[in-house]
Amino acid sequence: MTLSKHIFVTGGVVSSLGKGLTSASVGMLLERRGLNVRLQKFDPYINVDPGTMSPYQHGEVYVLEDGAETDLDLGHYERFTNAPINRNCNITTGRVYQRVIDKERRGEYLGSTVQVIPHVTDEIKQAIQRVAADDVDVVITEIGGTVGDIESLPFIEAIRQFALDVGKENVLYIHLTLVPFLKAAGEIKTKPTQHSVRELRQIGIQPDVLICRTERPIPETEKEKIALFCNVEKGAVIEERDKDFSIYEVPISLLENHLDQIIIRKLHLPSRHIEIDDWQEMLHSLRNPEHEVTIAVVGKYVKHKDAYKSIYESLDHAGIGNSTQVVIRRIESEEIEQEGADRLLRGVDGILVPGGFGTRGVEGKVQTIRFARETGIPFFGICLGLQCSVIEYARHMVGLDGANSTEFEKSTEHPVVCLLEEQQGVTRLGGTMRLGSYPCHLVDGSLAQAAYGASIIHERHRHRYEFNSEYLEKFSAAGMKATGLSPDGQLVEIVEVPEHPWFVAVQFHPEFKSKPIAPHPLFKAFIRAAVQRRRSPRGVEETQLAQ
Repeated sequence: MTLSKHIFVTGGVVSSLGKGLTSASVGMLLERRGLNVRLQKFDPYINVDPGTMSPYQHGEVYVLEDGAETDLDLGHYERFTNAPINRNCNITTGRVYQRVIDKERRGEYLGSTVQVIPHVTDEIKQAIQRVAADDVDVVITEIGGTVGDIESLPFIEAIRQFALDVGKENVLYIHLTLVPFLKAAGEIKTKPTQHSVRELRQIGIQPDVLICRTERPIPETEKEKIALFCNVEKGAVIEERDKDFSIYEVPISLLENHLDQIIIRKLHLPSRHIEIDDWQEMLHSLRNPEHEVTIAVVGKYVKHKDAYKSIYESLDHAGIGNSTQVVIRRIESEEIEQEGADRLLRGVDGILVPGGFGTRGVEGKVQTIRFARETGIPFFGICLGLQCSVIEYARHMVGLDGANSTEFEKSTEHPVVCLLEEQQGVTRLGGTMRLGSYPCHLVDGSLAQAAYGASIIHERHRHRYEFNSEYLEKFSAAGMKATGLSPDGQLVEIVEVPEHPWFVAVQFHPEFKSKPIAPHPLFKAFIRAAVQRRRSPRGVEETQLAQ
């Protein structure tokens, strides 16, 4: 056992209350007080990881440095804190049962009947301890789902037992609930919170802090009622109103409610002055932009708000870095196929085509990229966005009629995008793509090198298909240059069109390494190019026509 303190974050009443943002915000506040923090999330679904799940069901799959495909909340952890995040930071029911069954098959249980208690709960507790270390002050563990869900029960039971194992003085329970406002009655209602806490207490957990999500201010009398009926001190009943402006206001709201001080007092942590000036400056810049640009994000899943979560956040970060408000126009690529690029993209200052899988909407992406290339609008392609850029350029500039990816047309005459050699013969879908961080060498004088200010970078990947290097000379002769290559020169990681004002497409996912106080270099350069276009005579004219 380590000497780390532990915070467990649970949710009640309804899902989507913001446990991930709360966990990340708590981590940030404690980190800014000089504490060494780790974060992890337990997800109650039986999938081993979200890698094979539809974006419409699960939202974005967030990829870590070590190649783990994880829940999007881990993106919040990385954007809000500097805590190292790895595959041990996202545990699912599927992973837990997989480990338990593997141990049973190896005979490690010595003939015992394998049961949820103690074997499954012991495995969960071991997962908590794997994140802790001698130099870690606080481990924050978010429990996915809602208290009362059948799927979450083993995790809730495990964290109940955990306090007995390490001592309650080393454990703090934070519970998020909903305090709804009933318009017909004209008042807020505390009963859902009371029932949620009662459910938690029946399992054997008494929350130490309640964070109450609400649209309206909670009167002091209602806070007193919540504290009384939930057996929580009044000062630990924290009102958390919806943030219409930015999720990056959440830590400041919790700070104003003294949550960090409550945690330090209850866990007997060293009290240090909090350093948060840079975060306040970031929020000031976000609230007071000098410019505004409209960026079209043309993708396959844009109608689901979380499918491209890190893309949208990275655009906001880049806006902060350029003192610019970024207005995002979400366009389904199939709509481009039906209505045309000119009609839907007229007046935008930049175009971003993100990743995706499957043939649906691909031709709409190709049309979008052609429009960006021919009109000189700054263009940024990511993953499938690069592959569609290559397809578009092959067909219209290299003279390879019918060029395609073998993902979409196996018998294409010109396979300018093809399956990675390492993917040949792979039949299992889960966790078998090219995943995680890989190095990339940048070409001198390229837009990419100018953005990064470096010659060697490391970025995260999630793909099976790649630019077919056999066509590289033809593309280079036609004007599209490979400006980022793997160290052995075999894999094309970045392409650019030098004659275009700003046309960059990358095979990796830069959105996974952007933070609000440290925007990703490529996103920052892209928004800077969009601002320059907006302020140019042509950009002003097009904006006026679009309005």
